[in-house]
Amino acid sequence: MEDKSYKEYLEHISTFILDVDGVLTDGTVTIMTNGDMLRRMNIKDGYALKIAKDAGYNICIISGGNNLGVQKRLEGLGITDIYLGAHHKIDQFEIYLNEKSIKPENVLYMGDDIPDIPVMKLVGLPTCPQDAAIEVKGISKYVSHKLGGKGAVRDVIEQVMKVQDKWNGNFDAKYD
Repeated sequence: MEDKSYKEYLEHISTFILDVDGVLTDGTVTIMTNGDMLRRMNIKDGYALKIAKDAGYNICIISGGNNLGVQKRLEGLGITDIYLGAHHKIDQFEIYLNEKSIKPENVLYMGDDIPDIPVMKLVGLPTCPQDAAIEVKGISKYVSHKLGGKGAVRDVIEQVMKVQDKWNGNFDAKYD
C-alpha cells in the first residue's frame, strides 16, 4: 500500500540498496542446458544506477542469488558494494551501513519478496516494484507503478534525484 507521504523521505536519501531478482530483473530465469541461469536487466535501470553513482550516491546490492553475470553487469556500472549469496540480508545490510557510516533513515531499499522484509523494516524509505509480494507491498512506503526489471529502479532513483535537484538531464556519464 502506497503512503502518499513517501515524498517527504526523498530529500534525505543518500543511499540506494537493492535486491536483484524481481527488482533489477523481472524475476524470471532462462535455464540453459548446461545449467546456467540467464537473467535480463533493464537498460534504463542501469542508466539510472550509473547516474546516481556518478552523482555521489551510495549504491549497494544485496541478493540471495549468486550469478557471475549479474556481478559483472553491476561492476560495469561502477557498483562495487555487491553482496551476492546473501541469505540473511540483514547481516550484509548492517555491515555495509557500519563500514560506510550510513544512517538507516538515509537509505532507500527496494525489495520484492519475503527475504527483503527484515531490512525493509529498518530503512527510511522501503520501496518495491508493482509486482512485489503482497507482504512487501504492505510494509512499503512507496510501491512503484513499474514492474521489477521493467523500470522500477529508474522510477525511485529519478524521483530522489529530482527532489534533490540532481536529475537535470545534463549528464556526462559514460554509459555502456
